[in-house]
Amino acid sequence: MGFWSIVFLIGTAQASLLAVALWRRPVNAGANHVLAAWSALIAIDLAVKAMYLDAPSPGLLKAYRFVGLFPFLYGSLFYIYVRVLTEARAFAWRDCLHLVGFVVVVFMHGPFFMQDRLQTEAMWRAGITQPQLPRLDIALYVYSLSYVIAGLVRVRRYRRELLHHRSDADRMSLHWIDAMALSQIVIWCIATTQWVVKIPWIDYLLIYGAVTAWVFMVGYLSLSQVAVIIEAVPEPTSTDIHDAPGSEDPRFADVESRLSQLMETQQLYREPALTIGQLAKRSGYPEYLVSAVINRRFDGNFWEYINRQRIEAARSCLADPRGLRTILEIAYACGFTSKSTFNAAFKRLLGETPSAYRKAQVRDEASASANT
Repeated sequence: MGFWSIVFLIGTAQASLLAVALWRRPVNAGANHVLAAWSALIAIDLAVKAMYLDAPSPGLLKAYRFVGLFPFLYGSLFYIYVRVLTEARAFAWRDCLHLVGFVVVVFMHGPFFMQDRLQTEAMWRAGITQPQLPRLDIALYVYSLSYVIAGLVRVRRYRRELLHHRSDADRMSLHWIDAMALSQIVIWCIATTQWVVKIPWIDYLLIYGAVTAWVFMVGYLSLSQVAVIIEAVPEPTSTDIHDAPGSEDPRFADVESRLSQLMETQQLYREPALTIGQLAKRSGYPEYLVSAVINRRFDGNFWEYINRQRIEAARSCLADPRGLRTILEIAYACGFTSKSTFNAAFKRLLGETPSAYRKAQVRDEASASANT
C-alpha cells in the first residue's frame, strides 16, 4: 500500500470518529449535526480514494469520479454550518437550496454514471479517469470560495451583534470558524496552483493530503467549542413606544448616573457573563435605552464599556506595590475570561501590557522611596 493510500486511510478513520463524536455532542447540536455529516462525506471521499490508489480498477472508477465531485458540497456545507451555528438552530429543508450546485454538477456527469460496465472499462483502459471539463475546475473554485466568503461575512455580522450584547464575547467569537475557513482557502490555493502550474510535488494527491490535515484540525477545534448563544432582541412594549431613544431623550442623564452607580457600588463588571439585558434589568430602564446611553454617553458599545470598567479596576490592583496576586488572578477577579483578552484590552486602552504596567509601577514606587 502506497504512502498516500495510508494517509487517506488515516484521514478516513479520523473523519469517521469525528462524525460520531460531533453527532453525539450536545453543545451546538444542530450545527454539529451538519459538521458530522460533512465529516462523514470526507471519510467516504478519502476511503474511496485510498482504495482506488491502492488497487485501481474499472469497478471503482464510477465511485472515484463521484467522490471527485464532493468539493462542490464542501463550500456550501461550510456556509450552512456557519448559518445554522450563528442562528442556534437545526438543519432545515430550506438549507438544501445551497446544495443545488452539487446536484447540477452530478446531472452534468449523468451520461458517465449511466453508462454500462463495458463502456466504463473502455474509458479506464484509455486512461480517462478525470472529467474532461477544464472549465469545471474554475467553476468549482468560484462556487466554493464564494460560499466560504459568505460564511465569513455571516460570522463577522454575528460578532458585531455579540459585542453589543455580551461582556464575555471573546468566549463565543467563533475563532475556530476563521481557522476552518483559512484552511479551506489554503486547500483551494493548492488546487489552483496544480491547475495552473505544473510543480512536481503540488498535485491532486497533495490536495487531499491537506484535506486529511484539515480533518484533524477541525476535530480539535470543533470538540473544544463553547456554546453559541443568540441574544433575543426585546421589542418595546406599548408603554415604551413613545420613549424611543433619541439624542435629546430627557432620561439619558438619569440612566448614565444609574449605570455609573451600579459600576461603582455593585461592581457588576466583575460578572464574566454579564449581558446588556441583565444590566438593564438591574438599572430599572429598558434595554434599548441603556444601549443608547452606553453608545452615546460612554462612547462605545456594551462590550467596550464593560471592559473599560474592568481595566480600570485591574489597573488599581496592578498599581498596588504590595499586591501579591498574579496578573491572571487579577484578570479573572475583574471579570475577564482569558488572559489573552485581558492583555489585548489593557494594551488597547493604556498602550502597554499589564506586566509592563506593573513593572513600571514597582519601579516608580522604588524610585519614590529612594528619594524619600
